[in-house]
Amino acid sequence: AFDAIGHQKSLEHLLNSPGNFTASKLAWVKQNEPEVYKNIWKIGLPGDFIAMKFTGDFTTTCSALSEGIFWDFKTASISDDVINYYGFDKSLLPDQHKLFSEHGKVNAIVADKLGLTAGIPVSYKSGDQPNNALALNVLHPGEVAATAGTSGVIYGVTDELTYDDESRINTFVHVNHAVDKPRYGVLLCINGAGSLNRWVKENFGGGLNYAEINSKAAAIARGSDGVKMLPFGNGAERMLGNKLLGTHICNIDQNHHTTNHIFRAAQEGIAYAFRYGLDIMRHNGMNPSLIKAGKTNMFLSDVFIEAFVNSTGIPVELYNCDGSVGAAFGAGIGAGIFKDDKEAFDKMTPLQLIEPNETATYDDFYQEWKTLLIEQLNHNSNS
Repeated sequence: AFDAIGHQKSLEHLLNSPGNFTASKLAWVKQNEPEVYKNIWKIGLPGDFIAMKFTGDFTTTCSALSEGIFWDFKTASISDDVINYYGFDKSLLPDQHKLFSEHGKVNAIVADKLGLTAGIPVSYKSGDQPNNALALNVLHPGEVAATAGTSGVIYGVTDELTYDDESRINTFVHVNHAVDKPRYGVLLCINGAGSLNRWVKENFGGGLNYAEINSKAAAIARGSDGVKMLPFGNGAERMLGNKLLGTHICNIDQNHHTTNHIFRAAQEGIAYAFRYGLDIMRHNGMNPSLIKAGKTNMFLSDVFIEAFVNSTGIPVELYNCDGSVGAAFGAGIGAGIFKDDKEAFDKMTPLQLIEPNETATYDDFYQEWKTLLIEQLNHNSNS
């Protein structure tokens, strides 16, 4: 599809290769499961499907279509290039509604089963990362959100159409996009974030919980006494050119290092992967002066936060929220309970601001980690 549509045209109109996300998945179903494909009524993202089950109405938004790589950003419409190349019928796509608007009302059968009131409007739905950004009031150009759950994500808002020549980042229509005030979300994803921390806990933790592991990691000096981890064992990484690099644990000295070093090296390695990804975003014009995050998942660890802030050189502002808070605010805005996002977030205050410490820089440690990464990428390419 990338070759047929044309690389430059794809990048300029889709801001990505069409081989990513939902459109190509649908193409796979069409090619490999034709009996399933011919019975399709509508397609959508999970949020679209859940809203349909609540209301009986199947709708979508330009934001969801952009997440599926169905959206032509230049024409602000469904991409004819993608539809025509894959041979899709446009009728498979649901009707478009504004993101903050009524997408139907909860029907009586569902209301009875769930103890709700029939007729409640479904007034907002969004993908996980745009929604997480909303939860953190990241809505305007230059503002940036981060998450470090199973995967790690940096998501920054811009009013310009940007793309990466190597399709290492994604651009979505953001939740508050308007024709006269364009808002786009630029996303970089790291598959191996919390997934690595979970794996380390399960295989080296001996029954310890995350708080105990964080405490043991904190007892080791920054830099993990030379132990390095590449956290890329959870599938192909787009920011590494779709390579399956794997997780690497390097420089173990059996006479000195302990599981505590592994606990710390894992968290530092995840932070360094964020720095590597952030440098890609900087190369593409995203230069944040502050990153907002919910105090959840990896951001519950002081070790991870210290490594993150001091390897990226960017302050982190933590909030007592997660994506569910964003969904609640979004529903309130869409239903008119709040007149706008400014009113919705008027009383939102940060829990904590963590700033880089010039005397505790991680730059030398990061450069050593990056050298190891480049060596493995070169080895991967040659083998």
